[in-house]
Amino acid sequence: MEIATARSHNPKRKRDTTSPPPPFSNGETAADEIDLSLLDAIEKSQSLSKSQPIETLDLKTLKKLILSFERKYKENIESRLKYPDHPEKFADSEIDLHNELQKLKILSSAPELYPDLITLNSIPSILSLLSHENTDIAIDVIQLLQDLTDEDVVEMSNENEEESMKVLVNTLIENNVLELLVQNLQRLSDSDDQDEMAAVYNTLATVENMIEVEPKVAEMICEKTRNSEANQKKLGQMNGVDVVLQAVAMYKSKDPKSGDEEEMVENLFDCLCCLLMPLENKERFVKAEGVELMIIIMKQKKLAYGSAIRALDFAMTNYPPACERFVDVLGLKTAFAAFMVFVAFRASKSKPWKLMKTYMEIIYLFKKSSLHGNPASSPNIPMSKKNKKERYQEELEERVVSLIASLFGGILRGSRRERVLSKFVESECEKIDRLMELYIRYSDRVKEETKRMDELELDDLEMDEDERYNRKLESGLYTLQSIAIILGHLWCSEHPRMRARIELLLRQQKLTKNDVKDILLEYHDNIGDLDGPEEKERVQARVLKFISAFELS
Repeated sequence: MEIATARSHNPKRKRDTTSPPPPFSNGETAADEIDLSLLDAIEKSQSLSKSQPIETLDLKTLKKLILSFERKYKENIESRLKYPDHPEKFADSEIDLHNELQKLKILSSAPELYPDLITLNSIPSILSLLSHENTDIAIDVIQLLQDLTDEDVVEMSNENEEESMKVLVNTLIENNVLELLVQNLQRLSDSDDQDEMAAVYNTLATVENMIEVEPKVAEMICEKTRNSEANQKKLGQMNGVDVVLQAVAMYKSKDPKSGDEEEMVENLFDCLCCLLMPLENKERFVKAEGVELMIIIMKQKKLAYGSAIRALDFAMTNYPPACERFVDVLGLKTAFAAFMVFVAFRASKSKPWKLMKTYMEIIYLFKKSSLHGNPASSPNIPMSKKNKKERYQEELEERVVSLIASLFGGILRGSRRERVLSKFVESECEKIDRLMELYIRYSDRVKEETKRMDELELDDLEMDEDERYNRKLESGLYTLQSIAIILGHLWCSEHPRMRARIELLLRQQKLTKNDVKDILLEYHDNIGDLDGPEEKERVQARVLKFISAFELS
């Protein structure tokens, strides 16, 4: 590595400014015939092997490597402090530091020495260089981390070495490696420099390696992105959506083999759903064929089935292009099969497939509250096996209902909308029957919760309106509102068979259109403005249209 010696306090690698080689007789140059960079690399490798005899990689060698690194590390700090305005005076120490980091890469061939590497307390020094003023030094550290956590090392190692790798990753986490990598990415992602672009890829590869070793890394990343729109956007800009899609694609036709692996898959989908909050990341999801991948996962009916529905729900909320793509790639058949499947299960009492354990209930509640501008409260998750299975089924139902509501909201006209509407007419309007079955069930739940809250207030346990509304949301009001919105879309289509079926089913339950209208009115009055005032007004106008349609007919 060459270090610039003028102007910049953040020296970069020099670019080759020599003249091009003379052309051959056919007009081609020597560079066209021979990969000069490859020859250069071979030459450097040969000279290095001659000057530095190969040593046995053991604890003694490790100590020598670390001692040499720490010495050059301190020399560089001292040189920079002593000559802050004279880069040429600390350039040599920078080159020495670069060479020491290159030497440390050999440790990837001996993961059994990782615990000793940690004992020597070199990890903090190495990670501190991610913030080095010279971007090239930070890039060296990224390459070193990628080598040390490389998946080939993990796969080929024995049990003891696997444990050593896990110890290393946990030590990196304890020393804030994720925060440092993200901070470093912020300066790398704004550059067109080839080396820095490669470093962005290597950073994401390093994170992926750590997730393979320690699944909790995915959960930690999710925590950092869940409530930070800035982090969500930054990860999207750094190709994060595509990276997560590639990771979950491995499970499109197979289930995780262990509990840790299952947790990792859940966390990956959690990260994906967090990333799909900003509009620009929804666009990246569609371009990366994320819609198609989720449909494939749904068709396979593996463990990730429910997570795929959840991801589609996030992607299609307030984003018409995702809804259009979903219809274009024949997703309606898959979605409505999921919508109807629990009816078949209850009728036949057959054993259902293994359902997705939705780990991120909090994310789901966050989305519900975001639509209404209210903070989500913690969910009560049933602990008995029977209750858990029932709750998982209900969560899938709720997500499919939300997905269908998003479809109607994103496709307002044209042949695609007709295709969605036609699903509710086929098979003697069986999907309207299913919709009304859910309407009654969730309506009863909300009424029961309202009654409980009224009884609490009689006992002088007063609740403000926000708390009452949030408790109703948790009891099923969000899904009830989604069903009412779907009914509004169906009613406004003015299709005679649909209207007749809805009225018939309401009468059978001793209900009227006013009951649906009241639910829509409560929804209208509680729509939040997290998506901006214009979006709030647009949604409110559409809901008022549904209310008017139920009143006039």
